[in-house]
This record gives sequence, structure tokens and C-alpha cells, in this order.
Amino acid sequence: MPDLLLTHGYFLFEDPKEIQIMKPYAPLGILYLCSHLRREGFDVDVFDTTFSSRAALFQHLRTEKPSVLGIYANLMTRGNAVEIMAVAHEAGWRVIVGGPEPGAYAQEYLEAGAEFVVFGEGEATLQELLTALRANADADDPNWKSKIAGAAYLDEAGGFHQNAARAQIADLDAQPWPARHAIDLHRYVETWRTHHQQGSVNFITARGCPYRCRWCSHQVYGQTHRRRDPIKVVDEVEWLMKEYTPDIAWVSDDVFTINHDWIRKYSAEMRRRGLHIPFECISRADRLNEEMLDLLAELGCFRIWIGSESGSQRLLDSMDRGVKVEQVQRAVQMSRERKIQSGMFLMWGYEGEEMEDIEATIRHVSTAQPDIFFTTVSYPIKGTPYYQQIQSKLVQLAPWGKSSDREIKIRGRHSKAYYAHADKLLRDEVQLARISASGAEDDRIIADLSMKISASRQGLLATQCEVEA
Repeated sequence: MPDLLLTHGYFLFEDPKEIQIMKPYAPLGILYLCSHLRREGFDVDVFDTTFSSRAALFQHLRTEKPSVLGIYANLMTRGNAVEIMAVAHEAGWRVIVGGPEPGAYAQEYLEAGAEFVVFGEGEATLQELLTALRANADADDPNWKSKIAGAAYLDEAGGFHQNAARAQIADLDAQPWPARHAIDLHRYVETWRTHHQQGSVNFITARGCPYRCRWCSHQVYGQTHRRRDPIKVVDEVEWLMKEYTPDIAWVSDDVFTINHDWIRKYSAEMRRRGLHIPFECISRADRLNEEMLDLLAELGCFRIWIGSESGSQRLLDSMDRGVKVEQVQRAVQMSRERKIQSGMFLMWGYEGEEMEDIEATIRHVSTAQPDIFFTTVSYPIKGTPYYQQIQSKLVQLAPWGKSSDREIKIRGRHSKAYYAHADKLLRDEVQLARISASGAEDDRIIADLSMKISASRQGLLATQCEVEA
């Protein structure tokens, strides 16, 4: 019987969109927890649900001798986590839940069956919790739960308690690499290779993001940026290349290019060892310049994702993005000059958005011409300034344990149909701009696109007075 069983409740084969995409990555968060706790002498197993099923997990929980179950939960897996907690609790497991979402909904997770919610980084808090449980602290000290920094719990009367926050790990280089051998990482690589002809792995070089975008959650790492030694990161990359022979990689940092001197040292060490692996990463336009993009190109960056969110500077300022529209356009241009693909994330429906802001976004993307762009209708994540700003307008559409923060209605906001027209208009306008820029104009295609654009504009105007009640 292990001291702790870790799981994450993401089932790939239950997600129709992910079945189409088939780009799974290892759950590094629980693998870091696993390696830390194993180093400290705990017996820790991982039940990786990515390629498994809830039936198999439930069977495991019901047939194995219960101990402590740790569940990683995020915005998209809340419903699964709640169901797993219920099964585990019934089978006699002591349940701990953590991850990006539970800190904001600690009382809800506790009332749904968790004994503890871990907020912030979990390594040291879990270590202290497991030490106390192993020593049977329940029998020795009735107040022991109140002494665990970074944890929340309910008392015997059902009262909610959230202890003081725990200090974050100062020296990331003292932490072991994630316990990738605890899962079948080769299957992740081969799944990528089977569906995309290229096997991929992921790794991180830092924790946290120091920026203050109002819609972005900082539940786990806070607004910090702690970086690993670039030499030690290269050690890990070299090991990954030998152990799993990936063709490409995903750098899972929130913003890879924050520290320019770090990038210089990392690039120099990769060059010194003769290592090269194509990769993609996320950056900010204001942390990209010609030198950084030259180094990224040399390192093998084939795609860089740039948070754009909107083409309206007024909206960007209201989001506290700290980025100018012109910086985003310049970053895309500089990437294109180095044959690095650019990707954009865009957001409709942020508080205060008007028709002119939508038009500005369409002009922005049409001008910048990123290789890929994704849109979403903004949703407020609890614990963020954006959530606090519009909290009085929120309407929950389903019971908390069966929904997520994406399934919340915002009173007074435009209808889904309105944003569907905006999305269609954006895509057709961008396609028309691409055709015009290529010089390979086809009158029939242009005429067809022009008709679609006209219809989308009419639809946008026709639905602009439709708002959520």
C-alpha cells in the first residue's frame, strides 16, 4: 500500500475534441509532486488517467487497500475530480485535492468530499500532511490540521478553515526532475508520432508569471517568476532526447522569453553540447526582439504563441496586459522573417467590448497575418480581478460539481450568436486579406468570401441588441 496515490482525472478518450487533436502531454504537476515525495522517503504511485478510463480508476480505488489519494484538478476537470472524490471517500481513502482551481474553491471541494485542499505549490505541504498522517496525528493532537501551512480543511462541525499560505520553493534547482518513469511517457511520444509523424515531450524551465493580466489565474505560483539554472535545464533536455527520442518539444512555461540573459545562456549551452530539438513555446510581444528571435530560431523554435487577446488597445489596457497592439504585429513580422510560425490567442466578450473593438481585432489579425489563431469567448476564473469585477453579473447554469467557470452566464453580455458572427467575420476577413497579400487572386473565391463577410456583418448587426438575461 503506497503512502499516496496521485491522479489527475483527465480522460483523453472521453474528450471528442482531444480525440481529434491527439496531442497529449505528460501531467508534469503531479510528476513533480511524485519525485519530491519519493526523494523524501514516501512510497508514491501515479494512476495516470490520460489513456485510462474512469471505470478502471474506480475499480482501482474500490479494490486496492485505501490510503491517501491526491487529485490534481483544474477548471476543465472539476466534474471528474468531484466524482473521483466521491468514489474514493466511499472506498475509505483520505482525499487531498490541489491544482490551479481548488485554491479558489476550497470550501466547495471540501464539502464535495476532500479532507484537505492544498493551495499554492504542493510539494512541501503534501510532505508535511503525509508526515502527520503517517504519524497518526489525529490521535495525538486534535489541532494538528490548523498548523499545516498551505492547506484548507473543515472542522468536525463543518466549519471552513484556510491556513496561512506556504512560502514558495526558492531554489527550483534543488528539486528533482518530474518522475516521468512513474507513467508510460513512451505512449505519449508514440501517440504524437502516430497521429502527427513527430513524437513530442514537454518540460518547464521556470515557475510562475510576474505579469498582472486581470483574467489570468495565479493560484499555484502567485505572481512570481522563479527560473531554473539553464545548464541544469539543458541536462534535462539532453536526458529527454536520449531516453525518449522525441522529434519536437513543448516548453510549458507561462512565458518562455521573460529573462533574456537566461535565453542567451541556455542557447550557448545547447550550442556547446551540439543539441538541437525543434520546439514551440509561449511568449509576450514585449519580451521579443530581434536578438531573442534569432536565438529562438537557432535553438529550433518552429512556432511561438503570442498572447494577443484583442486588437483594441483600449481593451488591452483595461485587461492590464501591458502590451501594445503594434508590439504584437511587430513580433509576428519578426517571427515570419525567421521562418518561425506565429500563433495568436484572442478573446471575445471581455467586459466593456464594443463593436469598434471587434472591428479593431479583425483589422489587427488581418494585418498581422499570424499562421494560426484561436478565439474564445472570455470567461471569468474565480480568484482573478476579472471575476471580482463582474461577479455580481454571474449566473451559474448548472450545479457547481457538474460545471466549470466556462459554463457561467454573464448578465448583460452579448449572445452566443453575436460572438459566432464575430468569429465567422474574423476568419473570412483574415482569409480575404491572405489571398490579397499572396497576389494569387481568384475572382470566384473573392466573390464568395465577400458574400460571407457581408452576411456575417449583417448577422453581427442583427444580434447586437441580444444580451444574456
